[in-house]
Amino acid sequence: MRSLLKPALLLLCLQPAFAADADLQRVMQALAQRQHGHVSFVERKFIAILDQPVESSGELLFDAPDRLEKRTLRPKAEDLVLQGGVVTAQRGKRSYVLDLQQYPQIVPFVESIRATLAGDQAALEKYYELSFTGRFERWTLDLIPREARLRRTVDHIHIEGGGDRLHRVEITEPGGDRSVLIIGADVEQ
Repeated sequence: MRSLLKPALLLLCLQPAFAADADLQRVMQALAQRQHGHVSFVERKFIAILDQPVESSGELLFDAPDRLEKRTLRPKAEDLVLQGGVVTAQRGKRSYVLDLQQYPQIVPFVESIRATLAGDQAALEKYYELSFTGRFERWTLDLIPREARLRRTVDHIHIEGGGDRLHRVEITEPGGDRSVLIIGADVEQ
C-alpha cells in the first residue's frame, strides 16, 4: 500500500503543473492562429517623480507574424510601427527609423509583446523565464528577464488575457516606475 501511495501523491502534486503547461500551450496556439487584431488601448505610465500617471490612448493593430502598430491619438498623435525588425515612429512632421539590429538591447523588450501576440513561446523563452497561471479563459503570463543586462531596464512584465486576447500588459522597471497598457474592445473597421 505504501509503495502505491508515493507515486499517487507525486502525480497529484504534478497535476497542476501539467494543467498549466497544457493551458499555456493552448493559449499560445490560439494566439498563433490569430492573424489580425485591431483594438483600442489606454496606457498609464507611473513615474516616481510625478504625482499623477501620464495617460495616453489610441489603437493597436497587429498583423501576424511581425507587424505591430501603436497609434496614439491622445494627448498627442503619434504612430509607432514595428515591422520586420525596424521600428518607425511618426510624431507630427517628424519621423524616426530604428533598425533593431543596431540596438540589440531593445529586441527582448519588443519581443515580449510581438512574440506573445504571435503565440511564439520559443521566442519568449529565449529572453524570459515564463510563469503561467490560470486557465485558457482567463490567464496571466509573467515574464522575468533571463539576462542581467535586460534586468537593468525591465524588472518583469505581467500580461493578463483570456483565450486569444491580451487584456492588460504591465511593465515594471527596477526603480519601481511602471507602465500599464489596458487593451480594450475590438475596433470596427
